[in-house]
Amino acid sequence: MNKLRRVASAVTLLALSACAGSDYGTKQTVGTLAGAGLGGLAGATLFDGNARIAGAAAGTLLGAFLGNEAGKSLDRADATYASRAEVAALEYAPAGTATPWRNPDSGSYGTVTPVHTYETAGGYCREFQHKAKIGGRNEQVWGTACRSPDGSWQVVN
Repeated sequence: MNKLRRVASAVTLLALSACAGSDYGTKQTVGTLAGAGLGGLAGATLFDGNARIAGAAAGTLLGAFLGNEAGKSLDRADATYASRAEVAALEYAPAGTATPWRNPDSGSYGTVTPVHTYETAGGYCREFQHKAKIGGRNEQVWGTACRSPDGSWQVVN
């Protein structure tokens, strides 16, 4: 039993450190791997004898699923903060004025800056720049959003 725990812990820590130390690891991947490792360990701990292998397998699958979902929700939280800042910047900020956002849970942050406003036959459009630091990486996106007939802003490119 102790040997199984040590192996499961080592596999989980190895997977997490590999993801955390590279540019390829995402919150979703880390959540999946951590959930799989911890779920497998829990499943193996709860059962004895021949059922231990089945318990470890079931725990690994369930843990991977739950960890994956938790990782996705963290990424969605970053997207929600960024989207709110985009709407606020497009609606209220003068050209050249940055609107900041920050997710206090993940540490991700950024700014949305309208760069140019112009009118088309269909209504007003604004070019904007969105800079962010997500998962330790700097990201920069340029886009254009136009006001739709219902008054909301729709990103067109």
